[in-house]
Amino acid sequence: MMTPETWSTGIWPYLALILFGFLPSEIWRFLSIFIAHGVDEKSEVLEWVRAVATALLAGVVANILLTPAGALASVPLMARCAALALGLTVFALTRRSVVAGVATGEAAIILAAWWFAP
Repeated sequence: MMTPETWSTGIWPYLALILFGFLPSEIWRFLSIFIAHGVDEKSEVLEWVRAVATALLAGVVANILLTPAGALASVPLMARCAALALGLTVFALTRRSVVAGVATGEAAIILAAWWFAP
């Protein structure tokens, strides 16, 4: 019989991760497939969803850029802005390749963190 003291060992942490981390987000993903199946891509609803998603992403990027936490706080603001600008430039030059832009921005911020490390 499992006691509360032994729940942290074995398979219980993995089951908790699936139950509380994976399933809540996956349910909404599967529901969105069925709900969005008949929605036109050019509809006003999806335009609004895209606008909200873009605004949320811009807010998260601005928050990370202007008020970083942890190790990123040791990187000067100008270096963080330069990494963002470099990532956006590569994104634009590679025909809007998100992978290329993110990889370049990450490489630039990692290099800046290494350069300005105390």
